[in-house]
Amino acid sequence: MTREEAQAFAEQWAAAWNERDVERVLAHFEDDVTFTSPTALAVVGVATLRGKQALRDYWNKAVARIGSLRFTVDRALWDAEHRELAILYESDIDGRKRRVSENLTFGASGLVTRAEVFHGVGV
Repeated sequence: MTREEAQAFAEQWAAAWNERDVERVLAHFEDDVTFTSPTALAVVGVATLRGKQALRDYWNKAVARIGSLRFTVDRALWDAEHRELAILYESDIDGRKRRVSENLTFGASGLVTRAEVFHGVGV
């Protein structure tokens, strides 16, 4: 993945979220993905989800609970050696803004096998 491809992926990812298109986001994930997020803990009671269906259920439940959502990508950082993409963005959910890093690890298939989300303080 080039720097330009990483940025394009991040922008497309954010656009899918801004449209609340969970299936479009999920299209980039392996069926056996592992996903860790503090928000998952708050929404479904576990911080680490295993499998695309568990991720789908969590994201659909989370999206249903919010009124407004806007992700604005700051930049994307690609580590070719580890096949990891960090998407740094501002999350605005129901008027609550905070900085976020979404770290995605890609497998040989080109799909995400592992993801972890880090939330900063409000901005």
